[in-house]
Amino acid sequence: MPVTYTIDANEQLIRTKCIGNVTLDEVLAHFRELERDPNATVPLDVLLDLSETSSLPATAQIAAVADELKRIQRRVRFNICAVVATRDALFGMLRMFEVMAEPYFRATRVFRVAADAEAWLTSHRMPRG
Repeated sequence: MPVTYTIDANEQLIRTKCIGNVTLDEVLAHFRELERDPNATVPLDVLLDLSETSSLPATAQIAAVADELKRIQRRVRFNICAVVATRDALFGMLRMFEVMAEPYFRATRVFRVAADAEAWLTSHRMPRG
């Protein structure tokens, strides 16, 4: 099944929920769709919930995704602020993504529990710009 996005216009936050076998390539495809959307020009914060993802990305794939997101961000102003990855192997992989994303996103944190990500987003709401 595909990645689904819910955009909260008031909070300017994209919430994602991945169901089934989802790869970072599929997540990236959705950001490419966002890039083609002429209305997607306001700053958006992204909460990427990969807790149900059962396919593990390779290290090289994570690096490629990080590079491509940097390119897309030049067109669409978004910030990946939180990632939820429950399973140990995926959590470890996405901690690597967290480090790769650090130079061009304001801050990115990886959490094991969605509630922790929500609490962090609430207490660390970042200024736009």
